[in-house]
Amino acid sequence: MTMPARTPLEDWISRKIGLSPKGALQRQAIARYQLDALNGTLAHARQHSPFYRKRLGGLPLWPLASLEDLTAVPLTTVEDLRRDPMALLCVSRDRIARAVTLESSGTTGRPKRLFFTDADLELTVEFFHHGMATLVNPGQRVLILMPGTLPGSVGDLLVKALARMDVQGIVHGPVNDPEAAIQTARQENIDSLVGIPVQVLAMARHKQAPRLAGQIRTVLLSTDYVPGAIANALQRTWRSRVFKHYGMTEMGLGGAVECMARNGCHFREADLLVEIVDPQTCQPVADGTVGEIVFTTLTREGMPLIRYRTGDLAAFKVAPCPCGTVLRTLGAVRGRGIDQIPLGRHGNLMIGELDEALFNIEDVLNYHADIHSAKATDRLSLFITSRQAGALPCAVDPIRQAVLSVPAIRAAWEEDLLEILIRPAEEGTTVSTGTTKRRIQDLRERKIHP
Repeated sequence: MTMPARTPLEDWISRKIGLSPKGALQRQAIARYQLDALNGTLAHARQHSPFYRKRLGGLPLWPLASLEDLTAVPLTTVEDLRRDPMALLCVSRDRIARAVTLESSGTTGRPKRLFFTDADLELTVEFFHHGMATLVNPGQRVLILMPGTLPGSVGDLLVKALARMDVQGIVHGPVNDPEAAIQTARQENIDSLVGIPVQVLAMARHKQAPRLAGQIRTVLLSTDYVPGAIANALQRTWRSRVFKHYGMTEMGLGGAVECMARNGCHFREADLLVEIVDPQTCQPVADGTVGEIVFTTLTREGMPLIRYRTGDLAAFKVAPCPCGTVLRTLGAVRGRGIDQIPLGRHGNLMIGELDEALFNIEDVLNYHADIHSAKATDRLSLFITSRQAGALPCAVDPIRQAVLSVPAIRAAWEEDLLEILIRPAEEGTTVSTGTTKRRIQDLRERKIHP
C-alpha cells in the first residue's frame, strides 16, 4: 500500500524553527521552539497589553520552565475580546493593517474585534502557501468562494499565497447563486474550489453540477464545521478529493489543514500552541479524549491571544497520521460546547449530529433548527432548504427517520418528551450562511426533565 505524501507543513515548520534542511523534525525540537516562543509572547503581551499586564502579573513562575507550566496561565475568553478589545492590543493603532469585527452568532452579545499588523497577515499568507501545496500544483487555477474584496481578507490573502506557487486564485465570493458559481468555474477552467461547506454543497446538488465532474480535482472546505456527509456528496458528484481546514479569525484566519491522508488536520505549530482541555476543569486531557480547543499565538505581534478558549470540541488523535508527519493530528470538530442542546437524561444534541443525518438526503441543501417549549414537551423544528424552493425535498417520513437516527433525539421522542416538526424553509431563503458558524437555536423557557 502506497503511503500518502507527508504534509508540506512539516518542512515549512522545520525551516521556521531553525532546523537545517537535512534535519528530521522531532517533537522535542517543536517543544523547545514552542517554549521559547511562548515565553517571548508572554513577555511581549505583559509589556505592551494593558489586559495581559494585569492578567499575567501574578504568575508564580517566570519564565515558564516547561510547556506543562502553561496550565498556570489564566485562560482568555470571548468575553475578554468583546469587553475591551483595545486592551489586548500590543502595538500602536497606526500599525494595524487589518481590523475584523465579528458579530455574535446568537441574538445578543457585543461583537468581537480582532487586529492584525502586516507581519501578522504575512504569517497567514505563509500558512496558506504551504497548506495549499497539498491541493494544487503550479499552473492550476483556484476559485475562492469566500470574501476577498478587502485587503487582508481571507480571499485576498489566499490569492497572494497561491501566486507564490504559480497558481492563480480567482475570488468569486460567497455562493449566493450556485448556477452562477458553476458557470464561473467552467469559464475559468477551475481545478480547485475553496469554500463554505453548505454553499459548495448547493453547487454540487445543482442540476448543472455534473458539468464540473472530472474538472474539479480538489475542494477545500472551511469556515464552518465540515460534515462527512457533505464531503462524501462532493466526492461522489465531482470525483474530487475533499479536504478540511480548521481555523477562525482569532487564529489569524488559518489554523490547521488536512494532508493527503485526509485523516485529520495538522496545525501550524510554529505559530500556534494548541491544547485540548476539559471544558469544566480547564485541565489538559489525554490524546484521544474530546475536550475544548484552546490555543496560544506564538508569533503574532499586533494582538496575541494567550490560552484562548475557542469553545470548539475535538480530540487529538492517538495514532500517528498515515502521512508519517510528527505534527499532531486533530480529529473531527464536533461543534461548540456552548451549543450542546440538553435532552434530559438522554444526553446532548449537537449540530454535527443533525448535519450527518440530514445532509445524507440527496435533495437537502441546508436547514436551520430550533428547539422550544410546547406544552408538556419540547419541540424540535427543522426548516429544510431543498432544490425545490419552498417545498420539502421528499416525503416527511424519510427526513423524520433520518433525524431519529440520532440516539438522543430518538430516546427523547420515544418517551414523548420531544416532538419533531418538519417544514420547508420559506421561499427565498438563501442557502448561504455567510461566514458565521451554524447552530441550533435553543429557545426553551425550560429544559426537558431528566
